[in-house]
Amino acid sequence: MSSTLQIGLAVAGGIVLAGVVAHSAWSSRRNAPRRPDPIVAAPAATEDPADGERREPGFDDTSLPLPAAPERRATLDPLIDVIAPVALEGPVSGDAVLAALPATRRVGSKPFAVEGRNAAGGQWEAPLAGQRYDALQAGVQLANRTGALNEIEFSEFVMKAQAFADAMNGAPEFPEMREEVARARELDQFASSHDAQLSFTLRALHAAWSPGYLHQNAARLGFVAGMIPGRMVLPSETPGLPPLLGLAFDSQAALAEDPDQAAIRSVTLTLDVPQVERAEQPFVRLREAAMALAQAMDGVVTDDAARPLTREAMDVIGSELEQLYDTLDTRELSAGSALARRLFS
Repeated sequence: MSSTLQIGLAVAGGIVLAGVVAHSAWSSRRNAPRRPDPIVAAPAATEDPADGERREPGFDDTSLPLPAAPERRATLDPLIDVIAPVALEGPVSGDAVLAALPATRRVGSKPFAVEGRNAAGGQWEAPLAGQRYDALQAGVQLANRTGALNEIEFSEFVMKAQAFADAMNGAPEFPEMREEVARARELDQFASSHDAQLSFTLRALHAAWSPGYLHQNAARLGFVAGMIPGRMVLPSETPGLPPLLGLAFDSQAALAEDPDQAAIRSVTLTLDVPQVERAEQPFVRLREAAMALAQAMDGVVTDDAARPLTREAMDVIGSELEQLYDTLDTRELSAGSALARRLFS
């Protein structure tokens, strides 16, 4: 009787132990970060479907798009720059201008630039080797996201522009410092009041996400890996323009030795409003991307305070954003324009 009881207790204990182990394994699997789906590589095509002939890889494929030629246009603009014309005794070569440029292109925290008027075409442009210029101008930006141009920076600009003009045997003409500093402060006040960088936070409702899982789902919406670990961007279709949207997560998770075990519980989607053209409908793209990722990854879209964002709240944000676009247009600083990208940088 005692032996039978001991056997029964041992069996029951074994069953309980097996149940505990199974539950522990199930809980561990349930709480583990979600991993990306395995990717099945498509077989490489060795024949052209049209003619059935084998084609070897080469560099003479005329179907590939050619890179666009760099745009040669002026960057200095009286709307956001202090400009000092430099009178010349006669045309100068672009090579000489390039050789005389200062080592740094900044005055304090503001960009410094030199432009030449092309003697052949008459347009203002950044100096290029092999060209000739019959007039020059130096400029410094009135304001950017670091603040307004101040008296010290203006004085540094005068010294740097004068040294450049002396090297070119030119005579610069500087505007009055007090007026330019006042313009800088007014522009900075406007920019500070109309700068907008929107962000939505996507939070995991249940299981966390691994970096690979996040990358896979974001890539389906067009995001690509950024230059910084833990950052992805939705690139513009126009080469050279800033990305439409940004996506950021914990950089430590991105650099983890075992990415499959790195747990990400929140992701931030961002829109730098002045940097992206209104016609791109970036807020619509931001909203759609956030909702699509939330649905695909079992998450919820919230604001910075972790409050869920409803469709009605997003509609209000979109309406206010349209008013901001109108104000920037009125000031000739339309979102996504070259001037806006410089001012809000």
